[in-house]
Amino acid sequence: MARKVEKLSPAAVKNTNRPGMYGDGGGLWLHVGPNALDENGKPTKTGKSWIFRFMLDGKAREMGLGPLYTIGLSEARDRAQTCRKALLEGIDPLEVKHAKRKARKLEAAKAITFKDCAGKYIAANKAAWRNEKHVGQWENTLAAYVYPLIGGLAVSEIDTGHVTRVLEPIWTTKSETASRVRGRIESVLSYATTHGWRAGENPARWRGHLENVLPKKSKVAKVEHHAALPWRESGAFMKALATEQGTAALAFRFAILTAARTGEVIGARWSEIDLQHAVWTIPGERMKAGVEHRVPLSADAVVLLREAAKLLVDDAEFVFPGGKKDKPLSNMALLMTLRRMKRDDLTAHGFRSTFRDWAAETGQPADIAEAALAHTVGDKTVAAYQRGDLLDRRRKLMEAWAAFCSTVKNDGDSNG
Repeated sequence: MARKVEKLSPAAVKNTNRPGMYGDGGGLWLHVGPNALDENGKPTKTGKSWIFRFMLDGKAREMGLGPLYTIGLSEARDRAQTCRKALLEGIDPLEVKHAKRKARKLEAAKAITFKDCAGKYIAANKAAWRNEKHVGQWENTLAAYVYPLIGGLAVSEIDTGHVTRVLEPIWTTKSETASRVRGRIESVLSYATTHGWRAGENPARWRGHLENVLPKKSKVAKVEHHAALPWRESGAFMKALATEQGTAALAFRFAILTAARTGEVIGARWSEIDLQHAVWTIPGERMKAGVEHRVPLSADAVVLLREAAKLLVDDAEFVFPGGKKDKPLSNMALLMTLRRMKRDDLTAHGFRSTFRDWAAETGQPADIAEAALAHTVGDKTVAAYQRGDLLDRRRKLMEAWAAFCSTVKNDGDSNG
């Protein structure tokens, strides 16, 4: 005996207000009640919605077809008929519905570029990151290596070819940087997948994927030294740097005189500076090792800070403020100074190596030089006994370094 369908009349659908489930036949039901949901699982305005119930692989399932105020009786029957036809083909209509919804979301995601997605990822995660330097590293590496090649592509379209196009040029020459770039691309793409902006496997994952395309980091990684100025040329370079205008050049000179890291210098605040006692105290949260570090300031460094103070605008918090209000210089500021000087062969961080080379070549005590660089003592026994920060001895070292940096040989060659 054939199952009866189309049991509900338009009048019954309109006038029935008593909560419950009313069958039309063939799996189509009218759900009446305050808990009636539309096809997206949200409460309906009228409290009436259409439900399609069916059995698949021995399991009872149901799916929403839409609210009555949008889907009338006739259209609800058409939708139920489409679902029944899918079931005849062994197709789950609920999976078809979800696939269509995902496809619509992916289509809309074509407007979201990789650069857009990366920006959203950084904004969502930066509060949990250790410091602003980490945020800057993310932004700078993506801007330098990723955005020029795939930044404008839809995040939904990024595939393995795009990822390897970014990584291959730097994989063997800048292995550490390339490894970080790969990890950052993978994180951004995973974020996009979680938000429904792309589907499928992550093309930047290493295990079981890129490891089959790129050589292992251990096979190609070399110790990447930052390009450093030969220590004998320090005086000539400082003389040239002194002719450069702007806050960045001033910060660069301060970084060289203190042998501090770029991030420590551009993040320096006036509240950390004690000009009377010539000491700069960097809090632990801004140090690589997470430990407070006192920097003895040479007479030349103090003079330079007084120059910086003359440039203060509205009692700025940062010693070397950037272009935006209440923001320090960017991580790229010192590098851009080198480019203006046509010294692309150098890096700002490399001047720490220059300082260390000078100390070694001129017979300065190794432990004092390492303390000046805020390097962690590797030997636990030595660390246990060396409880002081050797400030007085480091002060003499930094005065000697400043004197060396201010001397240029009369014949025009570099000092030393």
